[in-house]
Amino acid sequence: MATAASRQARGKGKIKPPTRKTQSDTSINDMWARLSRAIQVIHSNGTSTLSFEENFRYAYNMVLFKQGDMLYNGVTQLVVENLNSMAKEQIVPVFPSEAEQDNLQKAQQGERLLKAVRKVWDDHKSNMSKLRDLLGYMDRIYCPANNVPVIYEAGMQLFLKHIMRTTAYPIRHHIISTILTLIDIERGDDVINRSAVRSCVEILMELKDKRDGPTVYKLDFEPVFLKKSDDYYLAEARRLIDTCDGPTYLAKAERRLDQEKSRTDHYLSSTTTAPLQRILEDRFLVAHLTTVLEMRNSGLAVMVDQRQTEDLSRLYRLTLRVSNGIPELKRALKDLVSTRGRDINAVEGGGQDGEDADEDEQPKPRAKGPPRPGASSHSASVALKWVQNMLELKSTFDHVHLEAFNNNPDVGIALHEAYETVINSNPKAPEYISLFIDDHLKKGVKGKTDAEVDAVLDSTITIFRFVTDKDVFEKYYKSHLAKRLINGRSMSDDAERNMLSKLKVECGFQFTQKMEGMFHDMKISNDTMNAYRQYLAKTENPVIDLSVMVLTSTFWPMAMAPSPCNFPAQMTEACKSFERFYLARHSGRKLTWQPSYGTADVKVAFKAKKHELNVATYALIILLLFENLPDGEQVSFEDIKSSTLIPEVDLKRHLQSLACAKWKILKKHPPSRDVAEDDTFSFNHDFTAPLMRIKISTVASRVENADERQETKDRVDEERKHQTEACIVRVMKDRKKLGHNELVNEVTRQLATRFSPSPTLIKKRIEALIEREYLERADDRKSYIYLA
Repeated sequence: MATAASRQARGKGKIKPPTRKTQSDTSINDMWARLSRAIQVIHSNGTSTLSFEENFRYAYNMVLFKQGDMLYNGVTQLVVENLNSMAKEQIVPVFPSEAEQDNLQKAQQGERLLKAVRKVWDDHKSNMSKLRDLLGYMDRIYCPANNVPVIYEAGMQLFLKHIMRTTAYPIRHHIISTILTLIDIERGDDVINRSAVRSCVEILMELKDKRDGPTVYKLDFEPVFLKKSDDYYLAEARRLIDTCDGPTYLAKAERRLDQEKSRTDHYLSSTTTAPLQRILEDRFLVAHLTTVLEMRNSGLAVMVDQRQTEDLSRLYRLTLRVSNGIPELKRALKDLVSTRGRDINAVEGGGQDGEDADEDEQPKPRAKGPPRPGASSHSASVALKWVQNMLELKSTFDHVHLEAFNNNPDVGIALHEAYETVINSNPKAPEYISLFIDDHLKKGVKGKTDAEVDAVLDSTITIFRFVTDKDVFEKYYKSHLAKRLINGRSMSDDAERNMLSKLKVECGFQFTQKMEGMFHDMKISNDTMNAYRQYLAKTENPVIDLSVMVLTSTFWPMAMAPSPCNFPAQMTEACKSFERFYLARHSGRKLTWQPSYGTADVKVAFKAKKHELNVATYALIILLLFENLPDGEQVSFEDIKSSTLIPEVDLKRHLQSLACAKWKILKKHPPSRDVAEDDTFSFNHDFTAPLMRIKISTVASRVENADERQETKDRVDEERKHQTEACIVRVMKDRKKLGHNELVNEVTRQLATRFSPSPTLIKKRIEALIEREYLERADDRKSYIYLA
């Protein structure tokens, strides 16, 4: 037979058939005998002594003389004999031992078997390639005519039948079990010869029962491999979930997923990757994800608290792999936020209603409840702490969402829903947020720059955004803003207007319209006072230096009813002087004095020295009653009440400030922390203090008590009725006719920036508008028609 080099030297031309000879030249039997000997030589790797041309001619003539059956069957029989011989001599002797062995011995024996099988396969393929060259004429003429596979394909089928699936020896069983054993060894972190495994897997992937059918790998190996892998990882996942903490379990699960991906990439089929990964995902994640998330000392809560970003990122990557992953993560996050929020609300959200000694505020009129002298600032600090804790809660989970969960939009929606739930579960949330902003916009905020304060306010807006009752917040914010402006306690006009801009962006211009009117009033009041002082310089020499703020009643959140308080003569004259000046410039307007919101600076002479006191206007009126009294003379509570006409609740509060607090300007008889109606008071001539200027703090409530909160709620509910009716009319005026559900949805949408109206409220307001003939029901009784 010609060598490969000699064939290459002849070029790429077609093989020409040899000169035709008659059958008598050489008998068929002789030709087959010579050809069969040549095939046996090929099987023994002795091709160098063969003549390719001569043996090709024998095969050619046998086909030509209609002896193709003899040739085809004879060749396949020789191939079978050779395969049986190789199986017996090369594969069977290296079957793995059944004796107990360690992993190293198992790996070595398995490697020998796989290499032996691969050698038999390589030899067989080489032999079949040579036979394909030798029997090319038979492949072209005989095989198609008789519907049999060409000799190379027949050789592959024979290998499958007589090696892989032979009944003589358990070769297939040993090959598959050896590959599985080596994979188990590698899964145990020992090293195996991956190339040997790959070389045998390639055989399984190449062999097929039918040309277009599935491979032996797909039919015989993969199902067994996947079943064993499932059993292996079912047991391992159960063992790890019982012995590992959450982060360790997740790390081992991800490591296994990566290892199996590497395994299929390097020496198994890529078609195995997906089903194998699904097995690991089912066993490690689907089955145990909830358990990992809820582990007491290492679950999601601990990972979030300790900012274990790497572990949380791994958790997120793994949850993305399974269908229940993100939904389960969302559920766990919402539960965790809700739990933390409930804890905050339980500690800071349920603080006692009470009054605080607050130097920045003047008392507001109260209908019920005696004041508590010397009360701490517990309620206000509770409000500030609540907001701070909510900000920290949101910051913590926002950080996790951004850094570990890749800003996943579905997770973001779940977190927003949780924030909204926990914030609005505290009915005091609007008031607390307003107090927090109030605390940061006041003068005297130490240790923070303007930029830092602005950053805090920006973060506060992020939780204000979740408040559904924004109209309730508006009530409190207007009240706190009014006190800052009236008492001159705003950090800066720029900071206040910057905050208004933030609120306007969130809620629209109507939300801040009246607040901006308050700033306008302050500017006009400054201009008015400058003009008044110029007027006084030319016309009068007042006993009292009066400073007045003229406030538009519709802008400011305070009662504008006339106060029954009796002003002392000098105060009355000062007020009349301003009224003459103001009404001369603005005819037709009416001024209503509000002493409960004012302050006064008064110089008081004591035995030791004089002090300048800063007190509330009510406190000044009380002190002036003692101006000309003999030393030691006492005035009863009832006399003070009848002389000043100050409301009793406010009177008690201011008497507490003057007689029971830190600076005792008056003496109370008998001494106690409470003011009773049978108490008497005298001027404390023996008062001493190290400071020349003293501020007498008024016992005032920063956080509303139950009665005040109910009053606020009632006012808000009444305003909501009007706002809902106005919105219904606007919608119906535009649409003319609308179904009930559509109207409810549209009204809810339009009012969402202020509050969330209930369907019941909307229905009642629709009924009220029908009664007042703004709307009427359509004939179908399901729609409404606007009446112009």
